[in-house]
Amino acid sequence: MNIRNFENEERKFVSSKGNFHVLEYMRDTSVSPANAATEYFMSKMGVHRRQVVIELKDDESAIIQAGSMQWMAGNVEATTGIKGVGDLFGKMVKGAVTKESAVKPEYVGNGLLVLEPTYKFIVLLDVGEWGAGITIEDGMFHACSGTVKNTVVSRKNLSSAALGGEGFFNLSLSGNGVAALESNVPYDELIEVELNNDTLKIDGNLAVCWSSNLEFTVERSTKTLLGSAVSGEGFVNVYRGTGRVLMSPVAPTSSLYAATNTMAAKAAAVTSNTMGH
Repeated sequence: MNIRNFENEERKFVSSKGNFHVLEYMRDTSVSPANAATEYFMSKMGVHRRQVVIELKDDESAIIQAGSMQWMAGNVEATTGIKGVGDLFGKMVKGAVTKESAVKPEYVGNGLLVLEPTYKFIVLLDVGEWGAGITIEDGMFHACSGTVKNTVVSRKNLSSAALGGEGFFNLSLSGNGVAALESNVPYDELIEVELNNDTLKIDGNLAVCWSSNLEFTVERSTKTLLGSAVSGEGFVNVYRGTGRVLMSPVAPTSSLYAATNTMAAKAAAVTSNTMGH
């Protein structure tokens, strides 16, 4: 099978990990006169369409978010990955608590799998490098290798969810393989903090993903309520143990102006650090 003009001057592969590749549209010429100016300035600011392209060989498989497939070539087939009524019920519960699709189709075979384009940034991670696994923010899952296990992890206690502005559950990926995450923050701007039996305290929902073995709690920024009131910080998200945390450098907002020009000490908080929710 020959596929021509997949990559050209207007769209190029910008990153790869294993059999996962990111195709980025450097300039979008498929525009109308009505939105040409908008598309032009979007491209100048790095707001590009991106697609995940997955090469499947020797009956490899890939799990993707439901509805994400755009086209596929070769001997590639889709399966539900459901092993029975009990498994279906478990997946529905998992989808409900993590805001992800209940059933993620699995594609297997030999060929090419191309996902729908997105304006978000695509972060490719080697799940095996994260040891016990990686816990991701709600709504960031895009695709992963079939060898990667998807599980739901709960907060260590109810206060960490209620006080930290987070959900009670998150999706955790473990095993060996590649994960493709959708993020409004480019990977190059993320700060990586490596903990060695140490503690990281973050004011706000800046963490994008973290090692699943880290203990997450929410605590007062100081030892007393008076101290917290004086400092103006209140509660902070605390990560303890040995592992890694990827975090945004600034609080996500709808614009840079909102983040840097405000009467308040900080920009208004949002519910998700990927600001797309």
